[in-house]
Amino acid sequence: MTPTHTRAGRKEWIALAVLTLPLLLVSMDITVLYFGVPSIAADLETSSTQQLWMVDIYGFILAGMLITMGSIGDFIGRRRLLLIGATLFGVASVAAAFSSSAEMLIAARALQGLGGATLMPSTLALVTNMFRDPKQRSTAIAVWSIGLSAGAAIGPVISGSLLNSFWWGSIFLINVPVLLILLVAAPLLVPEFRAQTRQRFDVLSAVLSLAAVLTVIWGLKEGAAGGFEAVPLASIAVGLVIGAAFLVRQSRLADPMVDLKLYRNRGFAPAISLSLIAFFCLIGYGIFTTQYLMSVLGMRPLESALWTMASPALTFLLVPFAVILARTVRPAYVIAAGFVFGATGFAAMTQIGVERNMTLLVYGVVGIGVGSAIVLTMVTDLVVAAAPPENAGSVSALTQTHQELGGALGIAVLGTIGASVYRGSFDDHIGSGIPAAALEPARETLGGAAESAARLTGAPAADILSTAHGAFVDAMHATAATGLVVALGAALLAVLRLRHIPVTQEKQEAPEESPAPTEPYAPVRPEVAVRTAE
Repeated sequence: MTPTHTRAGRKEWIALAVLTLPLLLVSMDITVLYFGVPSIAADLETSSTQQLWMVDIYGFILAGMLITMGSIGDFIGRRRLLLIGATLFGVASVAAAFSSSAEMLIAARALQGLGGATLMPSTLALVTNMFRDPKQRSTAIAVWSIGLSAGAAIGPVISGSLLNSFWWGSIFLINVPVLLILLVAAPLLVPEFRAQTRQRFDVLSAVLSLAAVLTVIWGLKEGAAGGFEAVPLASIAVGLVIGAAFLVRQSRLADPMVDLKLYRNRGFAPAISLSLIAFFCLIGYGIFTTQYLMSVLGMRPLESALWTMASPALTFLLVPFAVILARTVRPAYVIAAGFVFGATGFAAMTQIGVERNMTLLVYGVVGIGVGSAIVLTMVTDLVVAAAPPENAGSVSALTQTHQELGGALGIAVLGTIGASVYRGSFDDHIGSGIPAAALEPARETLGGAAESAARLTGAPAADILSTAHGAFVDAMHATAATGLVVALGAALLAVLRLRHIPVTQEKQEAPEESPAPTEPYAPVRPEVAVRTAE
């Protein structure tokens, strides 16, 4: 007998719209400070180190706490965790807006990261639990992925627009009314889901996961910024050792945060690895595009952000088409097509020059962005479909942790390649007669070249700038070529390792059992997730 699935109705689709609200905010706040730092620095008199922590602490805490928060959501209820996280995120946003010192703002950003770590896995887990029909689940995850992509893209646009009319605190206060809507609507529309049995929460596993992720990501980012010297390499090594200890502990626990048996599923490990690679391409190359628009073409921040908006706009149109295509074409081939589309974007970027060619640039941005979005939508669906309902929160968190690691790895690898090519090209093409004090910072970064040129006049200043611009374009070409190879390799991996997975309409799942009507923790089988409409 063919299993049947309870199809979601109008209420669930409205609830999905509500669940995209926190997702937009969490991803938006990753990029919202791009334009706000100068105003904040002038008002709070921050040091350069404090400015870096204002930007980075949010992502560090977000990435480090995902696995822990996903596990807590499975334990206490995903909707409850969502509401707690939304409240924390809102309070932290108000504190950030009215910060009177750099230290207060950094602390508020850390609390925002903690709140964001509760919102991301709980939203995806709730979407997975509400939409049990495979076709509907794929469509719902597509909407979830579009919200995630759109938030990061519109963050700079919103912050730039607000800063044109209001003080810098407005970029944080904009979160509050959206979160109030969520806090009112979610209890009415979103049902509660939690694991059937009272699992034991392992504090040591939480500490190990936090320490492992933070040390690895910090080491990768620090190495990309200042070179992979002793301290960043030691941080990465320590993180890997802690990560190994975390995995060993999970294998011995009765109620692990990460169920290692999932990796025995033929499609789980390849799918979650492809998620990491997609973020490697998307985030790793994004920093070059931003610098090119602002430092080589001389665009103002808001203008450069607007030029990149074509990618989320086309993502909104093409990702749903990919989901529909997966109903007749095996997911492996749709995922491979996404990577190939991304590879064409990288190929376009290898042809970018110092002169303005926005058609080529926009196609490159769209190819990389939309291709990655298609991949992320498809592999997220495969990963959550492979997990039992009671583990939806922890598996969602695990997926997003892989994505955060992929982004950090992309910045580290592509950033290191780009920095090496930039220095080599600059040294090969710089003219003679430039003071040594001006050459050293100019050969390190494009920003250093601009500062050196500002201290000089005439031909030496023009020579430094033109050489730096050419060297940066060479670096873009090298990193784009690397991204192209990685994307094509990932497309091949998808076909080889995922082609056994059938099209969406052929997927079958066991029907969800009805919970006992009076007790949310009724003593039924442990492997069935309890659903309670509170």
